[in-house]
Amino acid sequence: MLTAPALESAKGVLHGFFTRKGGVSDGLYESLNCGFSTGDAREKVQENRDRAVARLGLAPNRLAAVQQVHSARVVVIDDDWTPGPLVQADALATRRRGIALGILGADCAPVLLADAEAGVIGAAHAGWRGALDGVTDSVIDAMIGLGAEPSRIVAAIGPCIAQASYQVGPEFPAPFLAQDAANAAFFADRNFDLPAYLKARLERRGLAAVAPSLGDTLAQPDLFFSHRRATLAGGSVAGRLLSAIALEG
Repeated sequence: MLTAPALESAKGVLHGFFTRKGGVSDGLYESLNCGFSTGDAREKVQENRDRAVARLGLAPNRLAAVQQVHSARVVVIDDDWTPGPLVQADALATRRRGIALGILGADCAPVLLADAEAGVIGAAHAGWRGALDGVTDSVIDAMIGLGAEPSRIVAAIGPCIAQASYQVGPEFPAPFLAQDAANAAFFADRNFDLPAYLKARLERRGLAAVAPSLGDTLAQPDLFFSHRRATLAGGSVAGRLLSAIALEG
């Protein structure tokens, strides 16, 4: 499990960017695969999730997640929340204590956020489409609605595909350049810098701190699952990494 110092110093906040190590899955999913939709045995995925949530000091049924669809939609976890059917969204926010907000990924960027003073946290799944459409803005706005202040929010970008590994087609930059010509700065040699783009968007909201990505999912197969790495190897199957944040209590 990796942690971001900026979030470690947030009082009463628990978080972790889990690597692929420490689980029970095998083969292509070795070993901490937390994605039910990957084709891995469901009981193994559940055990992996339980182990991860336990690392945060929480019970297995305290993990809140969504069905990620590369959108900018956010779900607020309130006092009525109970584990159940997943809502289609790509971000979560809450002020409820003892609930872990979970994000899955295998190249897309997990973003964890906290306003420790207000007791409000958020989590977002940001692939290129969700990032472009403003999923980070959506989760920040939801946190503000729960009492957070942007100037107190600390954000950390988890392991994701880095620019050196993220080659894109010639048509890819167009929607980013249409949004803002300055986004050309995130493209070099036909490679896209997703974590830098996210960091810039987060910083424009006036947050207290934005910690950069903690690793390159494609280039570090011993630590991370990568959908693109699996595809380049001639397959289409990859495990999913879990990132989670919770308020103590």
